[in-house]
Amino acid sequence: MDRTELHHQVRQVVDTTPVWDLHTHLYPPTFGTPMAGGGRHGADPRGLMLWGIDELLTYHYLVAEVFRVVPSRKLPYDTFWKMTKEDQADHIWQHLFVERSPVSEACRGVLTTLARLGLDPSDKNLAGYRRWFAEQDPDKHIDRVMEVSGVSRITMTNDVFDDNERERWLADGRVGSDPRFAPVLRFDPLVCDWPTAAKKMSAWGYETTEEISPRCIAEVQRFLGDWINRIGALYCAVSLPPTFRYLGPDDRQASSVIFREAILPALEERNLTMALMIGVTRGVNPRLTLAGDALEKADVMSVSRLCADFPNNRFLVTLLSRENQHELAVAARKFDNLMLFGCWWFLNNPSLIEEMTRMRMELLGLSFAPQHSDARVLEQIVYKWAHSREIIAKVLADKYADIAATGWPITEADMRRDVQLLLCDNFARFVAGE
Repeated sequence: MDRTELHHQVRQVVDTTPVWDLHTHLYPPTFGTPMAGGGRHGADPRGLMLWGIDELLTYHYLVAEVFRVVPSRKLPYDTFWKMTKEDQADHIWQHLFVERSPVSEACRGVLTTLARLGLDPSDKNLAGYRRWFAEQDPDKHIDRVMEVSGVSRITMTNDVFDDNERERWLADGRVGSDPRFAPVLRFDPLVCDWPTAAKKMSAWGYETTEEISPRCIAEVQRFLGDWINRIGALYCAVSLPPTFRYLGPDDRQASSVIFREAILPALEERNLTMALMIGVTRGVNPRLTLAGDALEKADVMSVSRLCADFPNNRFLVTLLSRENQHELAVAARKFDNLMLFGCWWFLNNPSLIEEMTRMRMELLGLSFAPQHSDARVLEQIVYKWAHSREIIAKVLADKYADIAATGWPITEADMRRDVQLLLCDNFARFVAGE
């Protein structure tokens, strides 16, 4: 088979293999939706299921981008945030799509999404898109979006320290029972801000104090067990700043003590994986709110120390800085309890996805999870997976061509096996402890 035919066949296999999206910020309708849909579903202003054209256009990537072209001296931040969601979307559409070509990845993503949902992206009037989305039943719309994107299951991020989400779980334990969505327990303050976490947990009935004691450790483990059981967590997760350090068994930092003595033993006992997302610097420009976060390089050696000191724990890891990626891939060669995943946030751009996927494949073979969507708006999984599949197929086809040139045969069965590993089974087997 020549190279052109090989690339075509690999692309077809990648495009038709269902993916398990291993990290998102998406929710089913049971968590409430701020936008009414289908004429039967009322709006919940605090709802967590984000969907529709206005949510797509006011995604924080596009908010940051629009302030590049309409700076705050012309439209003050406070004025923008006081605008309605629809007016914000109109502003972004006008300045990023109508008055200039929408060439950024975030803009292109909106167009890919509209096209793949059967809408006409050349229509520059938002009214038609708004009518179409308003007509959709949110629950059925999820099925359609998953079918179009080729996503077989969506993994949530369930933040126990977020009052809005926590109250929903406590009010109705069935809120997370939608089989399309896998729950994940997230608890950043336990590691990033122990005094705040201790205070909140104490108010919730756990015997925790700012001074970490054996009793505190036991109560953190009880807290984790309660919430792991309540939501049926697939794995646990934290997002950490670039300043995070784990120095070893004698490290007395609160974050290290909580990790070493409470979190990791509790997860080992339950055979649960710990996901670490490291590198975000919060609030570099707080006036942009969520769009104001940035990044710095993380300490990869801290990840290696955790893997070495806790060989019976499993770590899913993604780092935010491009400069960390080679060192992290080398670390993954040393520890079989470390699984690399995805091209996170500022790395979710085609040039960087290709560079990272190619480098990881050259160092790790097929033993990693190349992508996750990190989607906050439902329809984003359409474009994030469409764009990523194209790149994954290109890199994999190039690697097949390299080994085929040596005389090693590549069959369609080989391709289907390998792509299944990359898009689903590597992650599924890792979190299952297989």
